[in-house]
Amino acid sequence: QVQLVESGGGLVQPGGSLRLSCAASESIISIYAMAWYRQAPGKQRELVAAMSNGGNTNYAESVKGRFTISRDNAKNTVFLQMNSLKPEDTAVYYCNANRIRTLASSPFGSWGQGTQVTVSS
Repeated sequence: QVQLVESGGGLVQPGGSLRLSCAASESIISIYAMAWYRQAPGKQRELVAAMSNGGNTNYAESVKGRFTISRDNAKNTVFLQMNSLKPEDTAVYYCNANRIRTLASSPFGSWGQGTQVTVSS
């Protein structure tokens, strides 16, 4: 099972930007969906963005136009560029690797340990 390690979280002011990275322990070329989820205190985990190995994407409505997911298959890394951050983006962000051919929210696949993103002035 692929191991995932997230990095890049931190404290940022509203309107600021962060770039999250997710490093995989093995090649992700054959993994259909690489995705980012988030979970805020007292809330369910939600899909933020997903990208297929063919380049298709799926974004949560709340982040469209602000967040961009990308994957570097050669470096086995997935990124989440987050711009125009809002306090409601505060959550623990998790990376997910799923061989099931779906870009919708899924409980399956491998998960990282998460990285905290806090948006506050």
